[in-house]
Amino acid sequence: MKITKYQKQEIKDTPHKIDVREMYNKESAQAMLMALKPGESLKPHKTPVDVFFFIVEGHPTIHIGNESEVCEADTLIESPADIVHYISNGSDHLSRILVVKAPRPVSLTKVL
Repeated sequence: MKITKYQKQEIKDTPHKIDVREMYNKESAQAMLMALKPGESLKPHKTPVDVFFFIVEGHPTIHIGNESEVCEADTLIESPADIVHYISNGSDHLSRILVVKAPRPVSLTKVL
């Protein structure tokens, strides 16, 4: 059994400059757990594969294409490949989001 602890994972250096930690990375899928402080957000971007977001904590706003919605913990949101998306935290509390890409991308995400 392999156990991965969030607190022991290094913060990834990404163009978004937020707390993102790799939790799982196999050919079949990639999972990252991100923490967005109040006022933080990802940059709008496109991924070459399908993505889903699972809200672990907080009330972040999920932006996919022309739609935006504040989502609560224990909610899963799907984002199809090649659609502009990002996440922002307009609340006064930390938001944590599990981001899963399936399959693991073989080409780079395009930050806009």
